[in-house]
Amino acid sequence: MEEAQQPAEQSKLTRRGLMMAGGATVAAMGLGAALTANASAQDAAGTASPAPGASSTGTAAPETCYTLTSELVEGPYYIDADKIRQNITEDQEGIPLLLKLKVIDAETCRPLRDAAVDIWHCSALGVYSGYQSMGNGGGGGAPTDAPTGTPTGAPPSGGPGGGGGGHQDPTDSTRYLRGTWRTDRHGYVTFRTVFPGWYRGRCVHIHVKVHVDGTWTDAGYEGGHACHTGQLFFDEKSVLASAEVAPYSTNTTTRTTLTEDTIYPQNGHAGGLLYLSYDRRHIAKGVRAQLTLGVVPDETHDGTGGPGPSATPSASAS
Repeated sequence: MEEAQQPAEQSKLTRRGLMMAGGATVAAMGLGAALTANASAQDAAGTASPAPGASSTGTAAPETCYTLTSELVEGPYYIDADKIRQNITEDQEGIPLLLKLKVIDAETCRPLRDAAVDIWHCSALGVYSGYQSMGNGGGGGAPTDAPTGTPTGAPPSGGPGGGGGGHQDPTDSTRYLRGTWRTDRHGYVTFRTVFPGWYRGRCVHIHVKVHVDGTWTDAGYEGGHACHTGQLFFDEKSVLASAEVAPYSTNTTTRTTLTEDTIYPQNGHAGGLLYLSYDRRHIAKGVRAQLTLGVVPDETHDGTGGPGPSATPSASAS
């Protein structure tokens, strides 16, 4: 049986143009037969709840229009003018992850078509592209020794591994595990990447932005504004399972758990907790992740106005 899964602040954004990198339009690929078991989703209270679009009996159910997805901090490692692509893996090693998001208007439940969705996250060893000189979340170079004991630890009180902090300029030209793609007429967007690792002061997560009211051109996406800035989170069981697989098993950095994290708002799927499915005996074969993001298109949330409802003022990175 599959492991049970569990599945901010406002300011203005001047939207830039996203330039097409070499005209790349890489189609997202499914994980196929590698995923032989389905996760049963749970909410933050630990009670079973249906996956998006389905009821507990397996029949179609309406969206919960009133549920907004939490607005969270952008963090210091966002790079404007990212690559327009669905496959953001490049040469990074890790457990294959197929991420499927649905973006809806939280007030009408109508899907948002042609929205630009950005995602970015660290590597299996906790390193962000564009910031490789900072190593594992600002905590030095990527670890090489096998971890000992159960990884856990409270977030630091300051430094690049914490929770808030302003934007930092990139230190290099690498752009792996970053990308932007457009939602289809049903509001769906899919990315192919790898299961993120962890770094000092943060639980395992993926950053996400949703841009609307812009224009798709041959060069990419122009104008508009960010109506949502959030983070996507992974339950503890899936993270512990990934930690048994190389290269995650070589990451000796003290890991912050989901409940210890100062950014995760502790409110289940509304806070960005992903629905996951994978074979718990062979997670290395791949993981599917999905979530519906309820946003308000007319509002602006660029994630630079504050670290989110549960972050502490002393935390400094994301």
